[in-house]
Amino acid sequence: MSGALLLRGLQAADRADWERLARGYKAFYGVQLNDAAYEATWRRLLQGGPAQALVLSDGKRLLGLTHYLFQSSTWGEWVCYLQDLFVDPERRSQGLGRRLIEAVAEQARSQGAQRLYWLTQAHNSTARALYDRLAEHRGFIRYDYPL
Repeated sequence: MSGALLLRGLQAADRADWERLARGYKAFYGVQLNDAAYEATWRRLLQGGPAQALVLSDGKRLLGLTHYLFQSSTWGEWVCYLQDLFVDPERRSQGLGRRLIEAVAEQARSQGAQRLYWLTQAHNSTARALYDRLAEHRGFIRYDYPL
């Protein structure tokens, strides 16, 4: 079913549809951001700097997105962090999440990254079922220090 979908970078015309998915992603994790935060993120993604995005479209609307970035690492020169992954709830379990992850992996390979990694919350069992098939869980626990 996902064979006819177009995998591509963001385009200026995607603004409203991208925000619909981005807000869905943040809502899933219980995070509320103001409109200015979405606008700033949108601008960064379109600039093509460290933060990058790929989307899946059916030609009418966006069905999934991923945000990722490349960074240096103490133990490796170049790694890729897949920061956000979200698929429209109506289109889940159709391979779209896998397709987005594999597309980021291809970008990471083409940029010479030594590793691709991401985080998720323990309660996200649906996503973790996919992640467990694609990647190795190494047991790390994340802490956030307030600044």
